[in-house]
Amino acid sequence: MNIFQLFDKISSPTTPSEPISHIIVGLGNPGTKYENTRHNAGFMAVDTLAEKYNSPIKKIKFKSLISNTMINGKNCLLMKPSTFMNNSGQAVVEAMNFYKIPIENILVIYDDISLEPSKIRIRRKGSDGGHNGIKSIIYLTGSDAFPRIKIGVGKKPHMNYNLADWVLSDFTKDEIPLIKNACDDACKCIELIVSNQIDKAMNEFN
Repeated sequence: MNIFQLFDKISSPTTPSEPISHIIVGLGNPGTKYENTRHNAGFMAVDTLAEKYNSPIKKIKFKSLISNTMINGKNCLLMKPSTFMNNSGQAVVEAMNFYKIPIENILVIYDDISLEPSKIRIRRKGSDGGHNGIKSIIYLTGSDAFPRIKIGVGKKPHMNYNLADWVLSDFTKDEIPLIKNACDDACKCIELIVSNQIDKAMNEFN
């Protein structure tokens, strides 16, 4: 069962009519095997956004599952790359070049082990911080100047715990409502950021 089938859906139909102006990318790994894992927090946030705007992410294009929807007057492409995490930049570059989107209008949402599951953090730009999905995007776009939203997934239980095993582990029952709240907050941030209010998003949620 998908992690968010445990919660009510919020629908708000929209009809895109303007050219694509922003690309909103949730990072994760495709397939049911990874569906509820910590590394898929970006997918979960974009799925939450898609549910809110009644825009199912089902179309296949740009090595991704995509949809598009109007958010505060901006036509946004929602993306879940199917390249697996380490090659996320391939999908982003394809869509970015196709729509001629500037790097500052690429918004990436992904997991962060340094934050607790209830927390999010917004950054205007920056290094990959050891995250392979961000590393791929920076390498293939040639820039780190894209905004991003980090979703906390919790620290490793102890320093010797294998990092790959940790990020590919499922959220616990107690963590599910926390990650749901974090994804709801991420959606609010997305709405602010595409409206050129990233300072407000950072002040409210960092």
